[in-house]
Parts: sequence; structure tokens; C-alpha cells
Amino acid sequence: MANLKNKITQYLGRHFSFEEISLQNDGDGDYIKEWNVAEAQPTVEQLNALESQATTLENNNKIRDTRRENYGNIGDQLDLLYKDIVANKLDTTGEWAKKIKAIKDANAKD
Repeated sequence: MANLKNKITQYLGRHFSFEEISLQNDGDGDYIKEWNVAEAQPTVEQLNALESQATTLENNNKIRDTRRENYGNIGDQLDLLYKDIVANKLDTTGEWAKKIKAIKDANAKD
């Protein structure tokens, strides 16, 4: 089940700050404690209707995190790019491009 934060993000069509919307959990699950945005506060039914989209958002965020970890240090990526430039392989045959493609292929988004 998707979390409330992602359902609200899908409802608004954007990320929100916790100054705008305050969530709380008293033991029975998260709920909206304060709503300080121009858009009307959604009903539970409206948020539940966004379950599928919110789940996709959560899954894609996990994939982004996995990709970020596998990409490695930005310095190492720049070193690979430099070596590809020197070798005149700043295309899909370069080592950097092959590494990034392999990571994206292994961690495809929904």
C-alpha cells in the first residue's frame, strides 16, 4: 500500500513541504493533521483512488535510489567520461555510456 505522502504528491501534482501539509500518526496510520495549501483538502476516497499512481511513484523512487548507488562517485563518472573523450568514444561505445546503460537496463522504471 502506498504511503500517504505519495498519494498527496499525486493529488497535488507536485511535491509539498511539511510547512504546507502536516501528517500525523496516532497508531492507526497516517492522516492529514494540517492542510495549508490553496487546493482543496482531498477526501480519503480521493487519496485512495490514487493508490496505483502513488505505488508507481514509490517504486520509481526506489529504482532511482538503486541507480544512484550503482552510478558511483561523480568523480569516477567524470574520469570515465574524460577517458572516453580522449579515446574519441563520446557515444554509446564509450565505457561511461555502457556502464550507465547497463545500470538503467538492470533497474528499469515503471
